[in-house]
Amino acid sequence: MSTIAPPKKPQINTALPGPLGQKIVEADAQFVTPSYPRPSFKLVADRAEGVWVTDVDGNVFLDCNAGVAVCSTGHCHPEVVSAIQEQTAKLIHMCGTDYYYRQMPDLARKLDEIVPIKAPTRTHFANSGTEAIETALKLAMHATGREKFIAFFNSFHGRTLGSLSLTSSRVAQRRGFRRQALDVTHVPYAYCLRCPFNLGRCDDNSCCLGSIDWIENRLFKTTMPPEECAGIVVECVQGEGGYVPAPKEFLQGLRRICDEHGILLIVDEVQSGMGRTGKMFACEHYDLEPDIITIAKGIGSGLPIGACVARADLMDWKPGAHASTFGGNPVCIAAALKTIELLERELIANSAETGAYLQDGLKKLMQKHDCIGDVRGLGMMIGVEFVESKKTMKPAPELRDKIEYNCFERGLIILGAGANTIRWSPPLILTRENVDVGLEIFDEVISASLS
Repeated sequence: MSTIAPPKKPQINTALPGPLGQKIVEADAQFVTPSYPRPSFKLVADRAEGVWVTDVDGNVFLDCNAGVAVCSTGHCHPEVVSAIQEQTAKLIHMCGTDYYYRQMPDLARKLDEIVPIKAPTRTHFANSGTEAIETALKLAMHATGREKFIAFFNSFHGRTLGSLSLTSSRVAQRRGFRRQALDVTHVPYAYCLRCPFNLGRCDDNSCCLGSIDWIENRLFKTTMPPEECAGIVVECVQGEGGYVPAPKEFLQGLRRICDEHGILLIVDEVQSGMGRTGKMFACEHYDLEPDIITIAKGIGSGLPIGACVARADLMDWKPGAHASTFGGNPVCIAAALKTIELLERELIANSAETGAYLQDGLKKLMQKHDCIGDVRGLGMMIGVEFVESKKTMKPAPELRDKIEYNCFERGLIILGAGANTIRWSPPLILTRENVDVGLEIFDEVISASLS
C-alpha cells in the first residue's frame, strides 16, 4: 500500500455561499457601494494559507487567482507575516512626504537594482496601481511639457480619472463619467489571434505591425502631432483585456517610435510584474527598456503599495509637485522587501517552471475540448479563451461565465478577463500537485458545462 498522502483538494460542505456567508453578502448589499465589479459567484473569505482559502462557513477553495494577481507569495506567507509583525511593533506610519525613515530609500534602492531601466532611477511610492499610473502620467507631462497620450484598446490602467482616460477594457468602467480627463487616443493592441486589421500574422509568423503603422502613418499625420505626445502607455501582457502577450516586434516598434520623437515609454507592470510571468518584469521577456515603469499588486503580498519608477533625469520635479500621505508606508515596504527576497530566492523560478507545467496541461485540454480556442501566457499569467468552436472561433462569453461559476461551485477560484477568457493567476508558490488538482476540476467543469 502506498504511503504517499493523497493530494489536498477543495472541500465544499455547504451551499455557496453558506448561511454565514449569505448574511455577510446581504449586509454588504445594504452598506457597501454597489460599484465593485464582483463576479456572479460569491466568495466570502474568512482566512487563507498558501494556495488555500477558507470561507466563513468552512468551505476550502484552491485559489488560482491570488486575489487578482496580488498574493504573489501565497496567502499569509510566514516570512511576510513575520516582517509585517516586526515592523508594526516598531513604526506603523510617519508620513514619508514630510519625514524620513530608512524603509523608503531601502526599497527604492532595491527597485533601482531590479527594474529593467539601465539609467539611474528614482521612485515615487503610492498605495495602488492606479495611483502609480497617475504618477506616471503627471511625471510624463511635467518632464516633456506635452499633454497628449497614446494607449491601447482593451487596456486596463485603473479607475481614477487620469488612469480611466487610458483604460478601455470595458464600457462599464467609463459609462456615466462623460469625457476623458486627459487627452488620450486609443489604438488597437497587437492581438494577433484576433488581428484588428484583419491581416493576421505574416508568413514568418511575425506580427503584421498594423498598430505601429497606424500610429506613424495615420495618427501622427492627422490628429496627434508626435511633438505633442508625452507618452505611450502599454501593458506587455494585457491583463483585464484577456491575458494577451504582445508580440516582441510590436513592443520594440513602440520603443523606436518613442526614441525618434522624444516620447516617453510608460510600461504598466501592475499585474504582470513581480515574478508573475516567470521573470521579475514582463518587459524582460522582450528586451524592452521603459522610461517609466509602474508596479503594484504582487509587490506587497497583499498589502497596499504601488510604485512609479523612472529614469532619475525625468524625476527631477520640485517639492510639492506630487506626494501621498500613506505612500511608502513602512509596514507595506517591509512586506515588499520580504516579497522581493522570496521572489529572487525561489518564486520567480517556480513561476516559470510550474507555470509552464500548468500551460502544458491547459494546452492538452485545448486539444480535448473544441470550445477552447486559445491558451496563451507567460509564467503564471495564463489566459484560456473560450469559443463556440475552433472552426468559427466565435467568442463564447456565456460559456466562459458558466465555467467560472461552476469551478467555484467545485472549489476552484479562477476569474474571467476580457470578453471570453479565463485567467489563471495563482500564487507563485503553486506546486505541480496543485496544478493537477486544478486541471482535473477545470476539465470536469468544461465537460459538464457543455452537456
